[in-house]
Amino acid sequence: MAGCSTPPPSIDPADADVAPIIVEPPIDEVRAEPLARTPLPRPLPPVAIILSGSQPAYADIAEELTRHFKRYDIYDLSSSDKTPVTVLRLVNDSNPGAVVAIGLRAARSSVAMSDKPVVFSQVFNYRANSLLTDKSRGIAVLPPLDAQIAAWKKIDPTIARIGIIVGEGHEELIGNARLAAQKHGIELRVRVTQSDQETLYFFRRMIRDIDGFWLFPDNRVLSGRVLQQMLDDANRQQVPVNVPSESMLSIGAMVSMSSLASDIAESIVKVVRQIQAGNLARIPPITQLTEIRVRTNDTVQVVGR
Repeated sequence: MAGCSTPPPSIDPADADVAPIIVEPPIDEVRAEPLARTPLPRPLPPVAIILSGSQPAYADIAEELTRHFKRYDIYDLSSSDKTPVTVLRLVNDSNPGAVVAIGLRAARSSVAMSDKPVVFSQVFNYRANSLLTDKSRGIAVLPPLDAQIAAWKKIDPTIARIGIIVGEGHEELIGNARLAAQKHGIELRVRVTQSDQETLYFFRRMIRDIDGFWLFPDNRVLSGRVLQQMLDDANRQQVPVNVPSESMLSIGAMVSMSSLASDIAESIVKVVRQIQAGNLARIPPITQLTEIRVRTNDTVQVVGR
């Protein structure tokens, strides 16, 4: 009875070890998203590849194209058994998704007679030959002009004045060349001519006042005979000549800055994909290249002025 009468010990609330109550924010709902996957590109459509001839400048591009297209037919207009009219009839009957024309003869025949959109390449004077229509697009024949001058400056840092002679109808090219030259501190001297003899005349007057000559592949104003005379004169005057083909190094050019068949083929594929997507109207008239191959002729000495 005595134990029951003992009062319990008093507890001060302030001294009690009471765990705090923490109110957590509600947990955000977790949503499981499906894994993002890049859809595979559509298979490329069948194409007809038409060559103006069997020379490497054309055949190498055709070979590169076969690495991209699974379905294709190749036609060579230099073959004696088929005329361009016969070839284009075969092409139209095969109903390809697009026609790829390589070289001037192939481009002219395809643009004139193809029922399908045409992508042409390896044609410098495309405007003079009326190759740009509402169903045709082209690939640039020259590597980027800015890259050419940058490479030239790297080879010869002293170069300051470059000459150009080209036929009529290349105002856009000349304008782009001027912009590229200005960017690299180069003075560009340009003459527009109408024949190979006029080209040679202006070249011989120009060569005294330039550090280098930039040769464009305008066969309207440049014959093989005149080209050789120009290169001979340039070497005598110790003026380096930049040419668009490696094959010209063996006849006296100092440096070649040429396009790559793989780059041309990849550009053609991009245009064909746009055609396949129904975006022909959005494709620029001429698609520019992105790569450049530079080769020098060690037998020619570069002399700064």
